Amino acid sequence: MDDQPDRWAVTPYGRNAGSSRVRVFEWLDRTALDFAVSSYLSRRNATPSRLARHPVALLRAERRLRDIATARPRRLLLHREASPLSRGESERRLLTSSEFAVYDFDDALQWDYGDGGLARRIAPKSLKAHVAVRYADRVVAGNTVLADWASQHHPDVVVIPSCVAPETYTRKSTHDLHDPPRLGWIGSPDNEAHLLLIEEALTEVHRRTGARLTIIGTTRPSLGPLESFTHRVAWSATTQRTALAELDVGLMPVPDTLYSRGKCGYKLLQYGAAALPAVASPVGVNAEILSLFGAPMAAHTRDWTDALLGLLASPASAREQLGQRAHDVTCRRYSYAAWLPRWEAALELGATR
Repeated sequence: MDDQPDRWAVTPYGRNAGSSRVRVFEWLDRTALDFAVSSYLSRRNATPSRLARHPVALLRAERRLRDIATARPRRLLLHREASPLSRGESERRLLTSSEFAVYDFDDALQWDYGDGGLARRIAPKSLKAHVAVRYADRVVAGNTVLADWASQHHPDVVVIPSCVAPETYTRKSTHDLHDPPRLGWIGSPDNEAHLLLIEEALTEVHRRTGARLTIIGTTRPSLGPLESFTHRVAWSATTQRTALAELDVGLMPVPDTLYSRGKCGYKLLQYGAAALPAVASPVGVNAEILSLFGAPMAAHTRDWTDALLGLLASPASAREQLGQRAHDVTCRRYSYAAWLPRWEAALELGATR
């Protein structure tokens, strides 16, 4: 492959997948240097059932990964994993064949042992994460929890948070409550069940205030009794940036598990970009973000009930102050504009200009 580019970004998903969009495509859109991108099947996920439906595309994707390694690129950015079929061989081959290779991860993949089926256990993400951290020239972690683990296995670890572009979000123009009030959540179908962790609190708040729940994600009902007061909005690149401004309070319940502690708090940053007050579980990096936002932390059902009722009972000026503070912190500490120089430095792109 003599015409191969000398800068590659390798990611398991396409632009519409949250992690790949946030950690790869949004950065590449902002750098002046050209990168070729290998995104495996270029889909939102790479589940075993999806792979089985696209055998020809799968074979092409595997061949492309081998060709990239053979071409020995000058710069390589590997996000999460190269191949859902690999047990670390593809990741090692890519990282060791490149002149300078960076491994980037934004979830606790090191603790993802493949629960959920035989296919996932055969090629667990934990195995690939350990291999990638070992063979990369530098590791970029999405938060300090991930960085602390990676630093046990690699001497060069840089923390770069998952960022948002606040300038692209519709910002709330008023913090007067809707009638009825609107509580909201944004995310993927895989995480929607987290709302059931606060089912009792949401039901009580609905009973006492009439508040309804808006879900920006899938339109498929999955929340049992909560569906009786739930409105669903299909996710799109546009709605994720515009629909949040139509809510009154954002929600981010998270289970307190080892894997969840490695999350990057992205929903909170989206709420902040829209100047939307929010309540969240203080798990992992969420606790730090909530503290910076001055927002309520809710660890238990009573906490959630009290926090939501408190925000809904507060004057609009108080909610506006919370939203404004969250927006300011997001712009200053979690935006692409704030971190772009450090992202380019982490990939040592100055040497390739």
